Amino acid sequence: MKYENLKEKRGILIGRMQPLHNGHIQVIKDAFKEVDELIIGIGSAQISHTIENPFTAGERILMIKKTLTEHGIKGDKHYIIPITDIMNNSVWVSHVEMLTPYFNKVFSGNSLVQRLFTEAGYKINEHIPFNRRILSGTKIRDLMINDGKWEDLVSKSTVEIIRKINGIERLKHISLKE
Repeated sequence: MKYENLKEKRGILIGRMQPLHNGHIQVIKDAFKEVDELIIGIGSAQISHTIENPFTAGERILMIKKTLTEHGIKGDKHYIIPITDIMNNSVWVSHVEMLTPYFNKVFSGNSLVQRLFTEAGYKINEHIPFNRRILSGTKIRDLMINDGKWEDLVSKSTVEIIRKINGIERLKHISLKE
């Protein structure tokens, strides 16, 4: 297993977090039960202003940073790193390694991410403790577009940031059909 002889226990969680929701927060809190530090990789960092990826990497960094502070998670215990997509799965783990400090545990509910990191010799924590039918970025974005109740599915900090950047207006506008 990669880096298993290191004294530090550092994990990585990679997600698009479009937007950061309460399920992500639960995964982060649970990860801290197993690691001393956590790298939070913002996946698809180069994409924004689409239905699937409406928020910029910078906006997502703010959501994460402010939400973790809101939940009492100290800034010296995590790293928030944008990770751009590359369209080559065989070298993707190396790409992530190049962008981040070393880590020895991977937290993911994504089967492709699990497979790629397993093949690269990492220990995977597959248990993601939230109901994806209730807590999903897709569902939350749909609720935003259709004036549904989404605010209880995310942190207060995330709600404030989305309102400040006119995120709902952005989503509604980019969802319009020609």
